[in-house]
Amino acid sequence: MLTGVSSTSSATSTVLGLRCRECGRDYPKQALHVCEFCFGPLEVAYDYPLIAERLTRELIARRAPTLWRYRELLPIDEPPTVGLDAGFTPLVRARNLGRALGHSDLWVKNDAVCHPTLSFKDRVVSVALSKARELGFDTVACASTGNLANSTAANAAQAGLRCFVLIPRDLEAGKVLGTTVYGARVIGIDGTYDDVNRLCSEIAGRHPWAFVNVNIRPYYAEGSKSFGFEIQEQLGWRAPRHVVVPMASGSLLTKIAKSIDEFKKLGFVETAGPTRLYGAQASGCSPIADAVIAGRDAIKPVKQPKTIAKSLAIGNPADGPYAAQAIRASGGAAAAVSDDEILDAIQLLGETEGIFTETAGGVTLAAARKLIADGKIAKDETTVICITGNGLKTQEPLQERMKPLPVIAPRIEEFEKII
Repeated sequence: MLTGVSSTSSATSTVLGLRCRECGRDYPKQALHVCEFCFGPLEVAYDYPLIAERLTRELIARRAPTLWRYRELLPIDEPPTVGLDAGFTPLVRARNLGRALGHSDLWVKNDAVCHPTLSFKDRVVSVALSKARELGFDTVACASTGNLANSTAANAAQAGLRCFVLIPRDLEAGKVLGTTVYGARVIGIDGTYDDVNRLCSEIAGRHPWAFVNVNIRPYYAEGSKSFGFEIQEQLGWRAPRHVVVPMASGSLLTKIAKSIDEFKKLGFVETAGPTRLYGAQASGCSPIADAVIAGRDAIKPVKQPKTIAKSLAIGNPADGPYAAQAIRASGGAAAAVSDDEILDAIQLLGETEGIFTETAGGVTLAAARKLIADGKIAKDETTVICITGNGLKTQEPLQERMKPLPVIAPRIEEFEKII
């Protein structure tokens, strides 16, 4: 088995290496995620002057409609090999939803239709597994609350990689089935996601595998930037004034912030002002939102998450402090919403825009609804709501709310009676 510790390098690569977020120490392009001096998290560093020489809006627009149209701003040295059709999902002008919320410039970024497993995790996994192949791994793995499990298993199958997936034992049945069908070795853990993640960190120290959200995490997380790149391109090379983002680990929000900074740095977008970021969490597991609302720097872990939004139920979020910092720096805010508000929002999005979102999307819309009503999001400024997964994966919470089907005899008189 390959060890997966080689460092690939290309004379034409736009990736400089890894850099500690805390102390700034530089590291080579290897399977590393923590600084050995200050234990801060590592992230990818880029050669922006070189990117500016090579990449233009016109070049991006000529490329295939996938996340790889932004490949110079993604952490690979060689052409991508996994997830070649992922990304570039619709940005929908949500006029009906806007009328319901009293908002005149509302948009929905719909990753409920991302290829191949109907969530934004297809973006990050495409990048992570392409990098894992570059680094020489033949086995990949992950800790997951559901969507990451689906995507890692599906993309590993396509790429011909061995795959291990560890999940909390009480995940929704649709997400468990949607992982095992791809032939991955799926293992349920009697504990929370944080318990699963700790176990995966131990396994990663013993087995030479590419854990997408452990030792490959710096590369994996960069895939989320494509979500933000697409929003700006699809708005006509404009950065929105407001973006509402669901938070689990907090990584997606920080990477959307980074995508906006990078496009501004490269002169790709026009702005009428700063983009404000808003974090959305369920009240049964809202460590980041609680810190932002209380004005605290410290993120207090939630030991026993209790929410129907299981895909967001990370009690000790790895990127929590950075997400909170990004929200504050942008002038944004956070909101936590109840399970009933989540279900109301899922139905509202379906009834107004024909988009069926999972519970995480219900969290995002419910939070946006609250922030708009409270006047924290202006009702006439460009606002994007991030929908990250498909409702077909989490049908259970809605089943009790749905009215039973009327059943009639096949006669026109019976039909006329019920309408």
